[in-house]
Amino acid sequence: MLTSVQKEILQTLTNLYQSSNGKSIKGEDIAEVMGRNPGTIRNQMQALTSLNLVKGVPGPRGGYKPTIEAYHTLNIPVTEGESKVPMFKDGKEIKDLSVARIEFTSIPNPGECEAVIKVLGNIKNLDLGDTIRIGPTPVNNLGIIGEIVGRDDMDNILLLDTSTIRSIPKKTVLDVATLDLIVLSPNDSIREASKILSNKFVDGAPIIENKNVVGIITLHDIVKALAESKENGKVSDIMETNVVAVNQDVKIANAIEVMYNENVGKLIVENHENVPIGIITRTDIVDTITSMDKFPVKKNS
Repeated sequence: MLTSVQKEILQTLTNLYQSSNGKSIKGEDIAEVMGRNPGTIRNQMQALTSLNLVKGVPGPRGGYKPTIEAYHTLNIPVTEGESKVPMFKDGKEIKDLSVARIEFTSIPNPGECEAVIKVLGNIKNLDLGDTIRIGPTPVNNLGIIGEIVGRDDMDNILLLDTSTIRSIPKKTVLDVATLDLIVLSPNDSIREASKILSNKFVDGAPIIENKNVVGIITLHDIVKALAESKENGKVSDIMETNVVAVNQDVKIANAIEVMYNENVGKLIVENHENVPIGIITRTDIVDTITSMDKFPVKKNS
């Protein structure tokens, strides 16, 4: 049975190791985070090493690493390979934090559903009242949004009052994309493009020049141009040149991540020969998610 000090040391070591990319952690770094004497840390590390919870690494770059038994003791699941569940605050990913476990409470009353989040990494910069977003998780693409209403630094746990629980469908972009792909030329007029997309009932089209995709345009772009009396201009004047393509087998959850990382609202879908066969937009993804019964949690008013 670990003492409270030993448990805090082990949790701090694990947090630091999580953000070190596999490097050993020095006792002085643990002492600084905990606000304790380095000698106290070294003494406790001897006990933790004898319990097979900590492994000492010799040499000038040495220090300590948690063992698999340490993860089991802290109730942290050990998975093979990289399986990071991201956490976001104010729309930005919180670096060096990952979710290890999610448990729900108050399931009979979804209006009061809370989630207990076991976190890998230092949670001390998260405050009560912060709204965070978690996910998607790697297996079921689960995403959670909620307000932090409790925090346990000893066990590295956050308690969330959830506002949204949603699972992204396990579909590929091929299942959602507009596949009646219409191709436009940079010299096509905006008026001509509007007629083509409208008549074909499609939301967008890639712009092809010399067999290469040089841009992309959607009905939204055209409507905006028409509102600004630019109907006689060329497609090349309003097309987006930041074109990102994904393979047809990419999952929707991964497509969302690509859009976020590349700061784009639409993707070209290519087949296995890298030939454009479709287009997928943020609207397509949102419509797919919201059209399915994903049990969003609604607050009682």
